[in-house]
Amino acid sequence: MFVPAALRDNRIELVRATSHELTISISEVTLADEGLYTCSLFTMPVKTAKAYLTVLEINGLTKPLLEGEHVTLTCVTSGSKPAADVRWFKNKMEVKGAKEVNASGKTFTVKSSLRLHVNRDDDGVAYTCRVDHVALTATHEETTKVLEVHYAPYVEIRQSTSVPQEGQYLKLECVPKGNPSPDPVLWTKDGGELPDLDRMIVDGRELTFTTLNKTDNGTYRCEATNHLGTSHAEFKLVIYDAPTSPSPSTTSPAPTIPDTTAPLDSRQLNSAVSGNRDPNELKRATDHALIGGIVAVVVFATLCLIIVLGRYLARHKGTYLTHEAKGADDAPDADTAIINADGNHAHAEEKKEYFI
Repeated sequence: MFVPAALRDNRIELVRATSHELTISISEVTLADEGLYTCSLFTMPVKTAKAYLTVLEINGLTKPLLEGEHVTLTCVTSGSKPAADVRWFKNKMEVKGAKEVNASGKTFTVKSSLRLHVNRDDDGVAYTCRVDHVALTATHEETTKVLEVHYAPYVEIRQSTSVPQEGQYLKLECVPKGNPSPDPVLWTKDGGELPDLDRMIVDGRELTFTTLNKTDNGTYRCEATNHLGTSHAEFKLVIYDAPTSPSPSTTSPAPTIPDTTAPLDSRQLNSAVSGNRDPNELKRATDHALIGGIVAVVVFATLCLIIVLGRYLARHKGTYLTHEAKGADDAPDADTAIINADGNHAHAEEKKEYFI
C-alpha cells in the first residue's frame, strides 16, 4: 500500500486495489507532487517498490499577457540520470531555448528557458516543453501552454457590392479584431449620427441600406473599443446612377439612303463582325486562286510560243516576184509590163521582201 499520509490529499484517488495491483491517480498535478513514491506489500518479508514522479510545468506564464510584454517561459525536470534533453516547440515547430543542467548527487536537474516578446500574432499560439530521455524508450514527456494575448482592436470595413447604384441594396460589415472582442461597434456618417434609420438598419456589426439614393453619399465610420484602446475604419460611399433603358423615339425615322454597294449576306456579315471566316467562303477563295493560277500559266505559255514562232520566221527569209517586177524593165508602160510578165520572166530581176 502507499504511505497513508499521501492518500490524505483529496486530489489522490485509489483506483484499483487487488492482491496483485495497487493503482492511484493524482489530479491537478503541481510541482509539489514531484518526488519518490513507495508502494509496500505487507508479506513475509515485506516487499516494496518505488517510483519517482517527475512533474513538467511551464512557469512564468501569467494569463493574460499584454501585447508588447516580455515573458520568460521555464521548463524544469529533475531526478533524471543521465541528464534529460529538454526542447521547445512553437505550434509543432522547434524553437531554441536556453538550457541549464545542475547535478544533485547521482541525478540531474535540467532547466530550460524561452524568452518571448509577445504581440497579437502570439495570441492562441501553443508552446510545448518536451523531455526526451533514454529511459523513455516508447514515448516522451511534454507539457503545453497556449498563450492568451490581449491587444487593442483594429478595424476593417467590407462591402457587399463594389459599384453601389441608386435603388440597390447594400450591406457594410465592420470587422474588428481585438482581444477582448470589441463588441458592440459604433456606426456614424460624416461625423454624426445616421440620418435615416428607416432605410439604414444597424444589426450588430452590420449596416444595411434597404434602398440606396443619392442622399446616402458620404463617409461612414465604424468604431470599435475594448479596455486596451479604440480603433476605427472609414468607408466613402458614392452612389452611381441606375442603368436606364432607352425610351421609344418620338421623331420620324430618317429617310433611308439606298446603298449602292453590293449587299453582304448573313455569312459575310457574321464573318466581318466576328472575325471568323466561313469555311465555304475559304473553299471558294481557294478555287478562285487555283483557276487564276491555271489561266496565268496558259497565258504565259501562249506568249512564249508567239515569241519562239516570231524568232523562227525572222530567221527564214521568203522570196517571190511581184507582177510589176516580172516585166517592168523591158516594157514602156505598165500595161505592157503586165503582158510581158505573164509570158516571160526568165531574166527578170527578183525583188525580195522580208518578214520581220
